Amino acid sequence: MAKETAVYTHGHHESVLRSHRWRTAANSAAYLVPELRPGQALLDVGCGPGTITADLAALVAPGTVTAVDAAEGVLEAARTAAEEAGADNVRFAVADVHGLDFPDDSFDVVHAHQVLQHVGDPVGALREMRRVCRPGGVVAVRDADYGAFSWYPQPPELDDWRDLYRRVARANGGEPDAGRRLLSWAREAGFTDITPSASTWFYGTPGERAWWSGLWADRTVASAYAERATATGEGTREQLEAIAEAWRAWGASADACFVCPNVELRCRA
Repeated sequence: MAKETAVYTHGHHESVLRSHRWRTAANSAAYLVPELRPGQALLDVGCGPGTITADLAALVAPGTVTAVDAAEGVLEAARTAAEEAGADNVRFAVADVHGLDFPDDSFDVVHAHQVLQHVGDPVGALREMRRVCRPGGVVAVRDADYGAFSWYPQPPELDDWRDLYRRVARANGGEPDAGRRLLSWAREAGFTDITPSASTWFYGTPGERAWWSGLWADRTVASAYAERATATGEGTREQLEAIAEAWRAWGASADACFVCPNVELRCRA
């Protein structure tokens, strides 16, 4: 697989978008919010279904947000999210973060949430985001780290889930343990003024457990990830079914909780 090429492991099955639509600026980009001002031009890389995008648009209005994604289909969902939020200062485009079709110094803020774990050349992607960011502006990135996920109870099938996901993601050209690597990638990309931090998603209430376990149970057997797991020979249909059942059982436990750590960087251009 070429260095710049990677396959988006999750795809855009309903179970994936169910997760992405939950994301807001408050729960997924709080580290960036203090940097935002009315009138800024912001680029949102890998916008997905656009719920974070719509929040960012409200924070920089009357400035503009340019929301891009490599998958044209998901941009329709992002347009709908912007319309429903009344965000009329957003424009959308298909783009590859390895080669953004924007001039140098185009944006005050460049934001990418859960993107670098899925690209073939994260250092090159950061260099490209830096190129389109104005001097003194901010490149903000946030990625989870699958190797640092923790949960209880601990059925062996969920260990199988993480092991399988990491193998499939790496076979697709990505790096599922991206969080711990962000700082090194940013330094290699040439950033010197970097503010690192970390925050978590935590699922522990009955509603949160049901939602999180349900979307992963569905994703494990019905998404593009499931197709790629079996097509590459990394997993079998029987293994996926067992993992999905374990997710459902885990979510039904009154003792269950799940911690998802995310590393985030604000890099001054």
